[in-house]
Amino acid sequence: MRGVLTVSTVNVNGLRAAVKKGFVEWLAATKADVVACQEVRAEAAQLPASVVEPEGWFAAHAPSAVKGRNGVSLYSRVEPDEVRTGFGEPEFEDSGRYLEMHLPGVVVASLYLPSGEVGTERQEEKERFMAAFLPYLAELRGKAAAAGREVVVVGDWNIAHDTIDLKNWRGNQKNSGFLPEERAWLGRVHEAGYADVQRRLDATGPGPYTWWSYRGKAFDNDSGWRIDLQLATLGLAEKVTAVTVERAESYDLRWSDHAPVTATYDVPFPS
Repeated sequence: MRGVLTVSTVNVNGLRAAVKKGFVEWLAATKADVVACQEVRAEAAQLPASVVEPEGWFAAHAPSAVKGRNGVSLYSRVEPDEVRTGFGEPEFEDSGRYLEMHLPGVVVASLYLPSGEVGTERQEEKERFMAAFLPYLAELRGKAAAAGREVVVVGDWNIAHDTIDLKNWRGNQKNSGFLPEERAWLGRVHEAGYADVQRRLDATGPGPYTWWSYRGKAFDNDSGWRIDLQLATLGLAEKVTAVTVERAESYDLRWSDHAPVTATYDVPFPS
């Protein structure tokens, strides 16, 4: 056993495209023990072996039943004791939005929470997902604790919690992703026993942002949102020692419109 667990999460915005732009090289270089991906938007047959079953990793994939949509993946350097797809809600069971691995001392989950649009069915879907997911998070924390495990749910939560979590917060108060009810829901996730590990180390912000629109000069101006989060149960969150947003050095070096978020926890984990 060694003394740290490193977890990285990234919305790849289409894994087939990301593979062509640098994802494979990034995966080969990362020091993470566990990597979570969201918005994979592909099935295994559409992807090269280098990302379906990369050497040195145990991989699990949860594609969406709707081709070309959603999709989450997990890669672990240690073989998981259990892999679970979905969280028991029939509507979302095969939607490619949730996947978890039970590993030594920790459950790591990859989440792609729905994005919404005010006044549309997409927002209603997001609200249904949130309503079903919150009690599951509480249940997961309890069951994991009984098994001697902490939990970290990482991924694209599609909600900025506070004004320090997006550059243009004044102009987005009526937009999905920064609605009062969404922010309040994320607060209830915290109340259910999950801490935002980035804010454990940097409580004041602003940012660091993790997503920037491809439109205009959002990336160059760092006009982004912090929506890619690692939320951990308190015992694990207290052990976080570093969180890094792996922002590309320049616009042309991006392989996604999101940046990987990598956190290190000072807990025993197999080497």
